[in-house]
Amino acid sequence: MVSFFLFVFGIVIGSFLNVVSMRYNGEHFVFDPKVIGGRSHCEHCKETLRWFELVPLFSFLVQGGRCRRCKAKLSLQYPAVEFISGLIFVAVPWRLAALTDGGPLALFIAALWTLAFLIFLLMSVIDIRIGIVPDELNIALGAVAIALGASLVVSPEGSGSLMGSLGDMFGLNGNLWTSRVVGAIFGFIFFEFLILVTRGKGIGMGDVKLALPLGLLFGWPDIIPVIMCAFICGALVGIFLIVSKKTTMKGVLPFGPFLAFGAAFIFFCGAPMAQWYLHLIGL
Repeated sequence: MVSFFLFVFGIVIGSFLNVVSMRYNGEHFVFDPKVIGGRSHCEHCKETLRWFELVPLFSFLVQGGRCRRCKAKLSLQYPAVEFISGLIFVAVPWRLAALTDGGPLALFIAALWTLAFLIFLLMSVIDIRIGIVPDELNIALGAVAIALGASLVVSPEGSGSLMGSLGDMFGLNGNLWTSRVVGAIFGFIFFEFLILVTRGKGIGMGDVKLALPLGLLFGWPDIIPVIMCAFICGALVGIFLIVSKKTTMKGVLPFGPFLAFGAAFIFFCGAPMAQWYLHLIGL
């Protein structure tokens, strides 16, 4: 029942994230009331939507993915973002339950990680839609990373590497903040190096800025597999799009969503993947 209510609450938050991402144009603050305020309307016929057309997931399914009035197809972004948001509210606490024994700060830590992945989700949708990683979302992610680090210092449960014993072997276990700062510096320098090598054509400044809070959130050495997963996933998607002739070698592919995917993959699968690797090499 707890998971059910968390999922329901999550899809409601996802509905709000849809509004923000659809109305953000890069010229105003992400949560500017002048931009995200006002009644919801059909993106095609511009008719104001009634309350029963705004029920997350349910309305989209009942209406067959079409506007009730003009019958135009609605974007799959609506149910996708709502569903992923619901999963975040269920899956993040479930994953953290395996890392902690439910100490006094466990709920607060779970809330911070949940907020971090909601920021990743909103950031990814905006990057896909208009090719921008908003600075204010990077700042918000950095604030969450600092709050999480402070919480883990007070309650060190689950403060080790998300890669398990493999990460701890190469980590800076003596000081949590040293690990976080080194992770942020590494991510920033790595992406700055890519900009220099590709002369600004291989990666965007938004991704460079994202590397700082991302490294601060995951720390050293976890930031390395996060970036690796992002590039592997990005390469596979790019190859598929080129083979299917949906883009060309000169096409632009937003990288923010792949960094978000890398973060999610390491958060949920980092330890099992590391354990498999250690077993593979006989350690």
